[in-house]
Amino acid sequence: MPLSSTASRPSLLGVFGHPDDESLLAGGVLAQHAAAGAATAVVTATWSPDRNRADELADALDILGAGKPRMLGFADAHIPDSAPGRPRLCDAPLEEVVGLIVEHIRAVRPQVVVTHDGYGQLTGHPDHLRTHQAAVLAFHAAGLEHLYPRAGAPWQPDALYAATHPDSGVGELGVLLVRVGKKVLSVPDEHVTETVDVSDCMGRKLAAILAHRSEAARERSLPGILSRLPAAKREPIIATEYFSLLGRRPASYGAVLQQSW
Repeated sequence: MPLSSTASRPSLLGVFGHPDDESLLAGGVLAQHAAAGAATAVVTATWSPDRNRADELADALDILGAGKPRMLGFADAHIPDSAPGRPRLCDAPLEEVVGLIVEHIRAVRPQVVVTHDGYGQLTGHPDHLRTHQAAVLAFHAAGLEHLYPRAGAPWQPDALYAATHPDSGVGELGVLLVRVGKKVLSVPDEHVTETVDVSDCMGRKLAAILAHRSEAARERSLPGILSRLPAAKREPIIATEYFSLLGRRPASYGAVLQQSW
């Protein structure tokens, strides 16, 4: 069952590095799935629940229909005071991060997990890379009862996708990122297995992006860049979302899937 299926949408858990990643990378898909009645949720790896960005995240998730924030509370690699007293995500033991994500997978019991790609999401942010690494491991570990036994009953999602950007789909976004001194790490077009038109949910996606008010106020952040663009330039950037299939439910967990993901 593809992410873009209009007949039936699977339950969906996003696992992302920062507040705002969920809206920028998969806000349209989250909104579409929620509107179709599918259960959706988001795990955010960084920032403390008592910081201002947690409130902004709560507002964005409410707009997208993705429930309450599920924050792991590690510090942003570039902003130590984002989680006082906690290690940076990129410094935290990998096993600890994986275990926390496993706990959320088992609690939510999604059919599909979506996370960052292995390039660090265009800009190569270390938190994106660490979240990708931990989410891939958690996807496989969540279904194994002998791993993380205190994290809840085993649950194996059917598919793991990475939100990504193909070379041909970067367009004006790449120009804007280069203009503010950021990297553009897109992937070959053939790496993309799902191209999802989210134009029907663009209003909610944009509202969720702008709900991250502290980021929208910054010059170099993507929410800030998008907030200052005229609609005619912004809409092509946010109207399509791209995903790469990273993994499927192993056949050993049950019957082979009858539908193609």
